[in-house]
Amino acid sequence: MTRRLRLRPTLRLRLTLLNGVLLVGAGAILVLLAWLLVRDALRPTDELLPGTTVVLADGRSLDAAQWQRQLVDSASGELLAKGLGALLAISLVGVAGAYAVAGRALRPLHQVTATARRLGETTLDQRIRWTGADDEVAELAQTFDAMLDRIAAAFEAQKRFVANASHELRTPLAVMRTEIDVTLSDDEADAAEYRRMATVVRDASERANGLVDALLVLARSEAQAGRRLGRRAECDLAAGTATALSAVRREVERIGLRVQTSLESAPVVGDPGLLDRLAGNLIENAVRYNHLHGRLWVRTGSDGYRSWLVVGNTGFEVDQADVPGLFEPFRRGGRERTGARGSGLGLSIVRAVCDAHGGTVTAIAQPGGGLEVTVTLPAADAAPALTGESSTGPEAPPGR
Repeated sequence: MTRRLRLRPTLRLRLTLLNGVLLVGAGAILVLLAWLLVRDALRPTDELLPGTTVVLADGRSLDAAQWQRQLVDSASGELLAKGLGALLAISLVGVAGAYAVAGRALRPLHQVTATARRLGETTLDQRIRWTGADDEVAELAQTFDAMLDRIAAAFEAQKRFVANASHELRTPLAVMRTEIDVTLSDDEADAAEYRRMATVVRDASERANGLVDALLVLARSEAQAGRRLGRRAECDLAAGTATALSAVRREVERIGLRVQTSLESAPVVGDPGLLDRLAGNLIENAVRYNHLHGRLWVRTGSDGYRSWLVVGNTGFEVDQADVPGLFEPFRRGGRERTGARGSGLGLSIVRAVCDAHGGTVTAIAQPGGGLEVTVTLPAADAAPALTGESSTGPEAPPGR
């Protein structure tokens, strides 16, 4: 079966046809105008008396009106013939020129298409890098390059996330496998040894289970960013924060933290489970990365348009330049995952939950050590946005 050929209505062809139509139309109008002007201008006998005759060069005598008609017809015909011929020539040259100019102007679009076709997981470093005139085409090329930069960054982040998640999951599994193999290979192992092995395996399994739960929450939060939340209910950040503080009370007492709270009503609309996890992660991080006899301060409030949650803590020093990295998965206090407590997903989940609820999160490194994190969400009485933007700049937290 042969494929039928058809003329593809490309942008270049449409621009050429448009230019040709405009050129032919303008030329036709000019020829018509010239024809009308010539017919109106060739009226010499209008100033003569009726019945006047004219003598031609060959000796013939003609009525002036008849001679005028012949003159007008001859001039008009010659003008139309030459004008239409010139119009045809100009149209052909104009259309060919327009086709060439359109092709040159659209050349960056072909580069965009060729680059897009070559793109793959291993060729995301290719760019158009247009160096022509600063026009709309250059703007398109720059926009395309910027889009490729974002896609490449997303791919790299995904690769790091998968590698880190694999490492985190492999560590507790390796611990469990090692403990089981060592204990089973010991023929003299007694009940106490098996009990010790069971304790180690239980702790490792709890760590793996906690990591899986955190990954699921992070994926759920990121999936709802920019979309309508699956669950929407009115809740109070102050209530969720109080619950989170109660959950870490024993750890707070163990390390002797001084807790300062100011929990005013902070009504919001959103997913109660995600919002509880948001408050819980902030409180747990503030306790986990604190030091003996340190401080923990928590504030909530609302001004009718926005509600906020502020969680601050003392601890080891954090450079403000490292603060954005804290919101990346598997980063703990600016450090990599090895040898640190927690899964490194706490602040990543906080940022994803804020994005899903149309809010913002900011973090400020404290002088002398520690961090203060401020979450701002649309209040329940305000029209909540569906998307937000997380930032980590030194913005002044609300309520201060």
